[in-house]
Amino acid sequence: MKARAFAGIPSQYSNKETAKVILQSIPYDGTSTWGKGADKGFEAFLDAAENMELYDIETDSQVYKNGIFIPDAWTNFDSPEDMFESTYHKTKALLNTEKFLTFFGGEHSVSIGVIKAFYEKYENMTVLQLDAHADLRPEYEGSKYNHACALYDASKNCNLIQVGIRSMDFAEKEHMDYYKTYFADEIKYTESWFDESINQMTDQVYITIDLDVFDPSIMPATGTPEPGGLHWYLVTNYLRKVFEEKNVVGFDIVELAPIDYLHNPQYLVAKLYYKLLSYKFLS
Repeated sequence: MKARAFAGIPSQYSNKETAKVILQSIPYDGTSTWGKGADKGFEAFLDAAENMELYDIETDSQVYKNGIFIPDAWTNFDSPEDMFESTYHKTKALLNTEKFLTFFGGEHSVSIGVIKAFYEKYENMTVLQLDAHADLRPEYEGSKYNHACALYDASKNCNLIQVGIRSMDFAEKEHMDYYKTYFADEIKYTESWFDESINQMTDQVYITIDLDVFDPSIMPATGTPEPGGLHWYLVTNYLRKVFEEKNVVGFDIVELAPIDYLHNPQYLVAKLYYKLLSYKFLS
């Protein structure tokens, strides 16, 4: 996959040496079990970003001027295990650049190696997961690196906080910390849980966003869209508060599976990515 400039920004802002942000694509879709297409998400996201205004009204900022560099995509994995090992080691190398690292899937299994590299660098790190699914299986379909296992390793090695959950297997209950899990049906109409969850976070926070956290009425383009999800302003208001109160050390966005002739999902994702950068550099 040929690298492109995010949102068509001028070359002075997409230069590897001067950009403060790295946007790394990992278009892997090897273990998804129902809707396929997450390997096509990054190109659709970039297409949408090229049609997006680069002035953010909420933060009164143009965050692209901090520079966003897109390296070559990480591809050609032989197995889920190979994908994990490769993304883990490559993320460790990127962490040496001291740039702000952002990642784009692919399915949610791409986050396993990325998060491991981060928690090895940042002691006592919190992982904030926004997701419809718990993703806490120790293994699934013969692999520990299946998308259904995306947060199991983090649950054993990090301070994991889960937001928006509304689907899980019975066996995942033993791996879930219910005091740090915010189910969609309990939170989707209120912000009263913002402070409680943020108070549970350590100083350093990594955010992983599975797009199925959103309600399928606004985000149908995912592998397993679950009814009863969260809406735009609840999610963005919450994330802004997280960025304001904690040091967000990186984030990923996963599971965009484009639908032919339907453009609004990838436009939402482009706006979401840009919002997160706006919050980061505003804070």
